[in-house]
Amino acid sequence: MVLQIQTSTYEAKTQEIAKQLLAATQENRSFLASLRDQMRWDDKLLAWAMSNPGLRVQLFRFIDTLPALRSKSEIAAHLQEYLGDESVELPAALKGMLNFANADSMPGQVAATTVSTAVETLAHKYISGENIQQVIKTVERLRKEKMAFTIDLLGEAVITEVEAQSYLERYRELITQLTTAAKNWGNIGAIDEADGEPLAKVQVSVKLTAFYSQFDPLDAQGSEERVSDRIRILLRHAQDLGAAIHFDMEQYAYKDLTFNILQKILLEDEFRQRTDIGITIQAYLRDSEQDARKIIDWLKQRGYPLTIRLVKGAYWDQETIKAAQKHWVQPVFNDKAATDANFEAITQLLLENHQYVYAAIGSHNVRSQARAIAIAESLNVPRRRFEMQVLYGMGDKLAKALVDRGYRVRVYCPYGDLLPGMAYLIRRLLENTANSSFLRQNLENKPVEELLAAPDIDLFRAKAQSRKEGAGFVGAADTDYAEEEERNEAARAFAAVRGELGRSYLPLIDGEYVNTVEVIDSVNPSNFSEVVGKVGLISVEQAEQAMRAAKAAFPGWRNTPVKERAGVLRRAADLMVQRRAELSAWIVLEVGKPVKEADAEVSEAIDFCRYYADEMERLDQGVIYDVAGETNRYIYQPRGIAVVISPWNFPLAIACGMTVAALVAGNCTLLKPAETSSVITAKLTEILVEAGIPQGVFQYVPGKGSQVGAYLVSHPDTHVIAFTGSQEVGCRIYAEAATLKPGQRHMKRVIAEMGGKNAIIVDESADLDQAVVGVLQSAFGYSGQKCSACSRAVVVESIYDAFIRRLVEATKSLNIGEAELPSTQVGPVIDANARDRIREYIEKGKAESQVALELSAPDHGYFVGPVIFSEVPPNGIIAQQEIFGPVLAVIKVKDFAEALAVANDTNYALTGGIYSRTPSHIQKAQTDFEVGNLYINRTITGALVARQPFGGFKLSGVGSKAGGPDYLLQFLEPRTITENIQRQGFAPIEGAE
Repeated sequence: MVLQIQTSTYEAKTQEIAKQLLAATQENRSFLASLRDQMRWDDKLLAWAMSNPGLRVQLFRFIDTLPALRSKSEIAAHLQEYLGDESVELPAALKGMLNFANADSMPGQVAATTVSTAVETLAHKYISGENIQQVIKTVERLRKEKMAFTIDLLGEAVITEVEAQSYLERYRELITQLTTAAKNWGNIGAIDEADGEPLAKVQVSVKLTAFYSQFDPLDAQGSEERVSDRIRILLRHAQDLGAAIHFDMEQYAYKDLTFNILQKILLEDEFRQRTDIGITIQAYLRDSEQDARKIIDWLKQRGYPLTIRLVKGAYWDQETIKAAQKHWVQPVFNDKAATDANFEAITQLLLENHQYVYAAIGSHNVRSQARAIAIAESLNVPRRRFEMQVLYGMGDKLAKALVDRGYRVRVYCPYGDLLPGMAYLIRRLLENTANSSFLRQNLENKPVEELLAAPDIDLFRAKAQSRKEGAGFVGAADTDYAEEEERNEAARAFAAVRGELGRSYLPLIDGEYVNTVEVIDSVNPSNFSEVVGKVGLISVEQAEQAMRAAKAAFPGWRNTPVKERAGVLRRAADLMVQRRAELSAWIVLEVGKPVKEADAEVSEAIDFCRYYADEMERLDQGVIYDVAGETNRYIYQPRGIAVVISPWNFPLAIACGMTVAALVAGNCTLLKPAETSSVITAKLTEILVEAGIPQGVFQYVPGKGSQVGAYLVSHPDTHVIAFTGSQEVGCRIYAEAATLKPGQRHMKRVIAEMGGKNAIIVDESADLDQAVVGVLQSAFGYSGQKCSACSRAVVVESIYDAFIRRLVEATKSLNIGEAELPSTQVGPVIDANARDRIREYIEKGKAESQVALELSAPDHGYFVGPVIFSEVPPNGIIAQQEIFGPVLAVIKVKDFAEALAVANDTNYALTGGIYSRTPSHIQKAQTDFEVGNLYINRTITGALVARQPFGGFKLSGVGSKAGGPDYLLQFLEPRTITENIQRQGFAPIEGAE
């Protein structure tokens, strides 16, 4: 139903109160105050940002970079780079200030000082202090204005356990110092008591995820255990000193787990009667009203009220982008009107249940606050049961007007160093300058009727609405493990797969599963005593049978319409969707890949099927180059027989991608997987057979690489070899394929992806929070066993020590264990050979570098703990040779130019990354970084089909990128067909009568 707020019984009163509040916030300032503000650079910057979208983006990017810049020259140079961009139309005053020849000049220094001072002034508008002493002064001033407070500690992202423990200790110290200061504060009736009940003078706001560096909904139980202990410590400390605690809400992925953890703790006997604790609901979330109802029901059961702070939400852009990238349902409303309407609906819900819940209405929108007052006054809600909240530095006049009307107002006061506080500042600036912002619309003197109009929107429809996917290929959505049902499904899949462990898997030749003389055990690398499956390995004689079967099946498959061939791939994709959780479990158990990464691999396999089906239908249309009297068609035909030699590190995705590309192009295909991942490819075989692949067209031929693999590569009837693996084997295949065999009447096409020695550059302007996490995930995800993994971090010397220090602590905080465990971030390596080879490289590294960190690992599987080497020579063994394990070389360089030279000084050119906020460095990397896949300010692993087609050059491989528009061409022969359509000088001419 349409939420008809206009006809609501509260609307007339809302309008009356809102007009009074609005009038109070729009009182004219004195001439001198206006003149003073016009002279201030911080106000000028905000005004310019509001009037110029291009400047707004670049200015805020510069502000984000500013804390990392260590000198006025750096600041001046970045000012010119950001604001001198062609997309930015500069105001005359700013253009004049930036018109300096070089960053070291006096005008450059003046510009740097002016702008950095203005930004610092802006920051102090929204950040209540840089230390506790400053914060105490701020809150004492607020109390004189009859306003209560809650303090939020700004800080670096918590990515290490040291930082998580520090977060707890800093809050304990904050509470201690604030409550000590509070002993000297007089009692202020408006904020220190309500309805005869004393209220805590001190309140702090905390973020649950900051209590554990590896907080993850997938590991709900582990996260709960680690977080809960620290929460209890904080709650006890606060109770002992008489302080109140409020829990903020962060990203949507953490919401349900946050509520679950808090509800469990707050039902414990020790905390059940506490009423000085609060939780937060974000109205921009589509399911927030449902959450509010659930919490109210829970509070009825609890028997003691708590505060619910209702806010609109601060991560709209982030939530929208993440949902779009992941192809997930967008958790937030599409537009602000829906959020406003939902905010009012939940406000009403909270206040109508005031006997169970204390409402804290957090908004700078005059109408939103007026609405709350109108409802509260109509229902005679006791003053203890609700309060109004604003952010420090925002809505100051509204706060004063609310105080003047006798309402309790609480100011949310962030404090901390400006460096980590900059992200908070950017959010506030975005909020202040957004077109939809009430504060901005009020400043622009919009008509009162517009400003105070009720949100006119069908809230029911808005909750169901979702953003449309963009044009082009839409990939499969990864599993969202924040959803409890998805976690339960994964657990059921593991149980089912464990029931099948130890089964036998036979090769598929000419449509029949055949027995073999040789059988090997494929074991779980997390626990090598556990046999995942018994795999039959074919002989050379059986390989020849498979070749003959493929040759016999080729004419029929070649002539099968492309639509039918594509249909097989799409059915296979649909079957993988149905079996997603099961396939993930097989990957986890057979090759030791952690759960989330295994799930993402299933998505990639699905995407390969669907994308290559689409691509082959596109290519099948050919190209027409007709002229008068002549038709010219450019078409494609299959090459013949393809041999696919797939690796163990992406046992489903890469095997599937190479195989279905060959098949949809019309080639008969033999799949020889790595021995250690043959069970997963047996599962792929089951899927292709069920999808309808004809007899002999696809054959599953596990065997020894040195025997069967070599035989198939050298076979005269092989037309295409698609290989992913080591450089050594790849080069051998390339050489062998170039040799013409007796009876061979074609040249073989080799597609080979042969690894990399991938580097991430971290320059002096990088966001270290991002860079440390990005390098960590890229280096140690799947224990460094991805072709794209980061094995070198090339770091500028000015930040080298700080980077190493945080990277080491972050790595120490990782959980190392069995891949199946939801808490695991670093699992085993693939087998004993790999483990021993990696250990040998570690010993070589110790001889030429310093060990910054070497972690121990379990001994019941093929584990190698992460190792970080520092002071690594750029030409050292561990800086040049591919290790394929959790070993990272961190190389120190003087500047960005040297970093790029070091990064390029390798035989490989697969993936690379750069963490930088310097536009010229990013531009230089785009043109000069010698890699097939370059990633800027993100991890360098996890390439997605059709979004980041994957592949490199130099000794990283030959051939076009997998998952890209050129890939299928390698499995096809192009043909041109020309026909003279004239007969005796006559030819049909289009358009002639």
